[in-house]
This record gives sequence, structure tokens and C-alpha cells, in this order.
Amino acid sequence: MAKPVVLVVMDGVGWTDKDNGNAVMHAYKPQIEELMTKWPHTTIKASGVAVGLPSDSDMGNSEVGHNALGCGQIYSQGAKLVNESIESGDIYKSSAWTGAVDYLKSHDGKLHFVGLLSDGNVHSNISHLIAMIKEAKKEGIKEVRVHALLDGRDVPETSALQYVDQLEETFKELNDDTFHGCIASGGGRMEITMDRYEADWSMVERGWHIHVMGDGRKFASTREAIETYRAEGNYTDQYLPGFVIANGDTPVGTIDDGDSVILFNFRGDRAVEFSKCFDYMDNFDKFDMVKKPKVYYAGMLQYDGDLHLPKNFLVEPPHIEHTMSEFLVQKGVKSYAVSETQKFGHMTYFWNGNRSDKFSEELETWEEVPSDVIPFDQKPWMKATEVTEKMEEAIASGKYQFIRCNYPNGDMVGHTGNYEATIIGVESVDLNLRRIMDACKKYDYTLLVMADHGNSDEMLDKKGNPKTSHSLAKVPFAVYNGPEGTECKDGDFGLANVAATVCKILGYEDYPEQWLEAIIK
Repeated sequence: MAKPVVLVVMDGVGWTDKDNGNAVMHAYKPQIEELMTKWPHTTIKASGVAVGLPSDSDMGNSEVGHNALGCGQIYSQGAKLVNESIESGDIYKSSAWTGAVDYLKSHDGKLHFVGLLSDGNVHSNISHLIAMIKEAKKEGIKEVRVHALLDGRDVPETSALQYVDQLEETFKELNDDTFHGCIASGGGRMEITMDRYEADWSMVERGWHIHVMGDGRKFASTREAIETYRAEGNYTDQYLPGFVIANGDTPVGTIDDGDSVILFNFRGDRAVEFSKCFDYMDNFDKFDMVKKPKVYYAGMLQYDGDLHLPKNFLVEPPHIEHTMSEFLVQKGVKSYAVSETQKFGHMTYFWNGNRSDKFSEELETWEEVPSDVIPFDQKPWMKATEVTEKMEEAIASGKYQFIRCNYPNGDMVGHTGNYEATIIGVESVDLNLRRIMDACKKYDYTLLVMADHGNSDEMLDKKGNPKTSHSLAKVPFAVYNGPEGTECKDGDFGLANVAATVCKILGYEDYPEQWLEAIIK
């Protein structure tokens, strides 16, 4: 019997018996416990090759997770795409790379790299940066400047200096009479530059002043900046204030007319706003730029295919076809998606195969609940109640056959490293699940509950220090109020198996042959 479906993504809620600060395990979560014991349930893969990443040691993330959920297939993603392009040399044959090189050579300019300095493999990888720096020298570029955004989120929270040392050792090996490279500026990823979904443009403005203008607190070295800030404010890397490297009062690497700029992050959500600063410079109105240098700008990937942003990019992104949304629109199914700002784009843009636009304005409804601009461990319940209220209204309306939402708490609070706050975040999601379950029972919807990757299930590293990055844990998958006889199959399933599962419950089993099989019998 076909039934309408509600799908809930508990972002960052991994499911494991390992207890390395496992906030999921220790949270009071009667709803999740009921779903994972009394109803059809299993665990599914949400990291590594199951979501298109290079190896099973690579943590999943919300971007690739929602791509897989929304398209029912596995595409080479992020780091794997860039790895393949660097290994083949195709990246250096791209029009963006040759354009950047030609532009700065014709203007006697500098090559700037901006991006997240770590090997977290979620937004970037330092190996990609180092490979491009070496190629730059090989191609006769004289000056390279790096604007280093510090991680402490997808890697240990105070690990920045190991990446700084690695990069500076590379420069030490390369620098000679024909080439000079160095770090020019930096700051924490949650303090400057890497805002997403236009939640806080002031972050980007601070980054613009730091990177472009050299307008910020000055230090003789990156190590001095990091150690000074840590001593003054006990900052972890992701929240470190912006800094400028200078010789005396003179910044070593402002972005000026005739320069080329490459944003070497491959993940799109925290790259879009900085890209808009350059591509939309002539009509930019989000803040006073003060300085508008004439540069050649390129991104590692095109971060928004519908906006064609940025115009220049080094590596072609996965061209995702046969998405669930497209299939359901062809069937005339009305759908509804909601989340708060922090994960709204994941429920829409990433879900629809990296498309900003809907496949159908008539059949797809998207609703955003504005996130608070506040450290998430100060309000770990976030907007879970407001999202739930929207979900209840959508279910009760009877308008939609497929309804989906994302609760960001387990991920966003988990990234703060605050164990106690993360427990509250997980409990907030669980508390709201009861309301969703009751609404699904009342209006006879099947409810699918899962996560997109782990995080809050592993809040401590091997040394017992706070861990802010994602985990490799499998994630829960449960079916509540499913069609009579619903059972989960035995098998090695991942997030990409969810699309076929949704459509099977909806009564559509003629889904694209490219999709992976359904999880239920």
C-alpha cells in the first residue's frame, strides 16, 4: 500500500557503541531509542566511498550526504574530484588556471590562494594547495601569497600550527632568487570569510579587510599570531580572530590590481559569499568593500551551478542527474522541505543535485527558518521547535506526499566541542521527534528518520581532548508507521539507498535504473 512519506535528517547524529564522549549515547532520547528498537531499523554508511569520497578513512559531511540522499547514487565528490584532476594534470590545463596565470604575468602580479588550511577533506585539503604552489613556481610565477583560514572543526581544535609548519616548510624549500611565497593573512573559519547561506555577512567583511586590504592586527609571523591570540583569549582555531602578516607596518601580501586569486576550497556552501565579492564586485551591496582590486578570480570548483558562481573554476563539479526531486516532479508529487538557515541549503540546493532552482515551482515548496546568529553551544536547542511546527503544519495540510526536514543541532552544536551542550542539542531533536511521530501517526504518513553523518557521537579525541570534527560512524535509519509488512533488508547500505526507499513507500518503483536499491523489503 502506497503511503505519503516524511523524512527527518538528524544532522550529525552517528550511531555507535564506541564511547569517546558519545553525546548521542548519553543523551536522554526515548524517541530515538523507540525507533531503533521497536520499529524496522538498521544502520547505514555515511562516509568514505559510500558517499563518493576517496577512501573509507574520509569523514562524510552534510554536502555529500545530502547529495547522496537526494539523488540515490554515488558520485565522485569534493576531494576525490580534485585529487583526480591534480593527478591527471587536467587542473593545470583548465581555462581558469591558465587564465589566472596569464593575467598575473601580463600585469606582473601576485598569485593569492585563499582557503581552509587543513587536511580535513571536508572543505579543502592542504595537499591540493601545496601541489598548486609547486606548479606555480614551475610555470614561472614569481610571488605566491596564502591567506590561511584555520580549521579546528574538521580536524583537532588546536591543530593549526602543524599545517602552518607544513606550508612554511614547503615555502622554505621553494623560495629562491626566482620565487617567493609566504602566508599573508589568516584567521579562524568561524570568525572570518567562510560564512554560509548569508547568515552573517560581517564574517565575510572582516575577511575582506584582512585578506584584500591588510587591514587587521599585524604580526611578524603566523605562529606569533596564533600563539598570541591563544594566550590572550584561549581561542580554539576556528574562532581565532583575523590577523595580517607584516614587515613592520607593511602587510606582506595585500590583494591588488593585476593579481590573481584562487579560492582552493572545494566545498561550496562556505565559498559562495566570498566568491560573490569578486564576481559581483561592480554591483556589490552587502558591505562597503572600500577597496575593489582588478583581479582574476577563480574557485576550485563552481560552487553554485545555477548562479554560475564563480565564473572561473579549476575543476568540473559532479554533474548530478536523475535526482529524486526530478523524478517526483515527473510523477506529479508535491513535496515540502524545511530547515533553519544553517542547513536550509542542504535540504534544497544539495538535495536537488547542486541546483539553486526548483524543478517545479508548483510542486516543490521550500521554507527557511532563520537561524540565530549566536554560538550554537549557547543555545543548543537552536530552532528545532520552529522547524517542528512547520513540519506539523505541512503534514496536517494534506497538500504534500513527501515532506522532509533537517535538524542541525547534532552537527552545529557538536562542532563547538561542548559536550554538555551537544547532549542538550541531541535531546532537543529527540523531544521534537515525538511531535513528528504523533503527527505521522495521526495523518497516516510513514516516517523515515536518519542522519547524514556522525559528529555528536564522538566528542573526544584519543587524548581525551574536545573533538569538533565529524566521525566515521554509521548513522541510524528507522521506519515508523510504514506500510504493513515493512522490514529492513540485511545488507551493506548507505545514504544513496534512501531515495529508492522513499519512492518505494510512495508507491513508485519505476525509479531510475541508476539508483541504488531500497533498504526495505
